[in-house]
Amino acid sequence: MGKMKTWETKGSHRITRVLAGRSNAFLVAHGGKCLMVDSGPGSRWKTLDRRLRRLGVGRLDALVLTHAHYDHAGNAARLQERYEAKVIAHIAEGPFLARGENNALGGTNALTRIMVAGLGNRFGRRARYQPSRPDIQVDPSFDLREFGFKANILHTPGHTPGSLSVIVDDEIALVGDAMFGIFPGSVFPPYAMDAGETVRSWGKLLATKCRLFLPAHGSANPRRLVLKDYDKRSALMKKGGCG
Repeated sequence: MGKMKTWETKGSHRITRVLAGRSNAFLVAHGGKCLMVDSGPGSRWKTLDRRLRRLGVGRLDALVLTHAHYDHAGNAARLQERYEAKVIAHIAEGPFLARGENNALGGTNALTRIMVAGLGNRFGRRARYQPSRPDIQVDPSFDLREFGFKANILHTPGHTPGSLSVIVDDEIALVGDAMFGIFPGSVFPPYAMDAGETVRSWGKLLATKCRLFLPAHGSANPRRLVLKDYDKRSALMKKGGCG
């Protein structure tokens, strides 16, 4: 499911979408160093492992988890063990990772609010994953230069309180569920605990010089699309709404 795709920054950071389809997971490579952003669900472990080995990856310097949902953190423990990856997550997500539990869901439109209400606690019970303990807990930001990357971690809450994004070379952002890439003309996610906070996080992301935003679901979002949706949602928020 989903072919690998690559992007490269002017500073020679190579970003490969190792997993695609239900959830994207990305490998960032630079100067012989390798960093993963998200790990995909546990059901994709064999594909993830096979593709990393096809890319010649024998060790990961770090794994950044954008947040503690099963489709992002499902293989964190395996990558920690087999690839010696140091797991990095926001301090607010740490307790959920340690228990292999999902942070709460929230709907951002009428349909997804009904879906979330109907699922209730069943989602949390069914979507448990293998626990992992973060080696580094971010609060609120973190510089990845010590791992060999011209990159930094930015706190972009909204989808969950501890959601993170990774800014690579101030050119490409890996944004987890801060935005989606599946709806024509919009990057607004169908799920977020705080929709307004999500839009404010777009402002943080747009304050960088990034030209491309790679979400965990769907395809890449160009800066012009993010800016257009940000302006639209910001105006709605001023009028008292965000959906």
